Amino acid sequence: MPFFLPEPEFQHGTAPRTGVLLINLGTPDAPTAPALRRYLKEFLSDSRVVEIPRLLWWPILNGIILNTRPKKSAAKYASVWLPEGSPLRVHTERQTKLLKGALGEAGHRVEVDYAMRYGQPSVADALARLKQQNCTRILLLPLYPQYAGSTSATALDAAYAWLQKSRNQPEIRSVRNFHDHPGYIAALAASVRQHWAAHGLPGASYRLMLSFHGVPKRTLELGDPYHCECLKTGRLVTEALGLAPEQVKICFQSRFGKAEWLQPYTAPTLHQLAKQGVERVDVMCPGFTSDCLETLEEIAMEGKADFLSAGGKTYHYIPCLNERPDWIAALADIVSHHLAGWPTRADEDTAALELSARRAGERGSKD
Repeated sequence: MPFFLPEPEFQHGTAPRTGVLLINLGTPDAPTAPALRRYLKEFLSDSRVVEIPRLLWWPILNGIILNTRPKKSAAKYASVWLPEGSPLRVHTERQTKLLKGALGEAGHRVEVDYAMRYGQPSVADALARLKQQNCTRILLLPLYPQYAGSTSATALDAAYAWLQKSRNQPEIRSVRNFHDHPGYIAALAASVRQHWAAHGLPGASYRLMLSFHGVPKRTLELGDPYHCECLKTGRLVTEALGLAPEQVKICFQSRFGKAEWLQPYTAPTLHQLAKQGVERVDVMCPGFTSDCLETLEEIAMEGKADFLSAGGKTYHYIPCLNERPDWIAALADIVSHHLAGWPTRADEDTAALELSARRAGERGSKD
């Protein structure tokens, strides 16, 4: 017998609603070794993330990684932890509230929530909350501009796993990517221009580095479009800024394990640029919509140390889009486009309620 989750009590005459669920990667509950162990176990147990046969990977994960890495990772998280909590969760929560406001100003009456693929709040819990609010239509939006099996796909996997246990399923749509969305590209370019206005225009000995999260090279060979979409984002940002291609360096960070990943790697490239006489590097991470450990610690801190220790003179990290108004406007535009055809305005909600009540009355008269 299939197992189904308990359903909210159904009531005739209640207008169906539309929900939007933002899904980000995830975060530990606290910058402590026990919290990191729980988080890393969930994250690294995902076969989308680590595509190694379980029989080989399980002893490595449980016998080595989960006994050594949590303490080191906890110290790194502690260096970027905010008073309100994890940077990733704080920014995602703020984006959720701002997005709901922006959609409301555009006339959309929708519920907007967020979830983490790993950690809390879980995708299942967030979907259940939207269903409790009578959302019979839900748009899933993984907050990854460039599609990858290890990010966007696994976020949707979690949503579909919840659907498999849901008897009265809502209608589902999903956003695949937005790596070339004009508003997203414009917001990235504007953030760089704002940085130049504060720190000076780039000179002859300058590079703008676009550092994307790395994935194993094997994923490209298997058909994952991530690498191509990162390159397109980089090209569009370069063109929007009016920079020559040689002034921009696209790299990939956060390599894990011994297998070859997408190249060039960020840290060695920073070292190489300094040795070549490049005096100033500005680094941004277009693949992250919210600042997190990988941007604030790995790039802003470790990257700076790598570049300066190799002889570079000036290093700047340009923050993620976070709560920039132009980014929130772009996000609202992406959502509005994918909501097309769904009744999300007040007059449409009223019409839906009247239709539901009329149908309930007709059923009652037949009884």
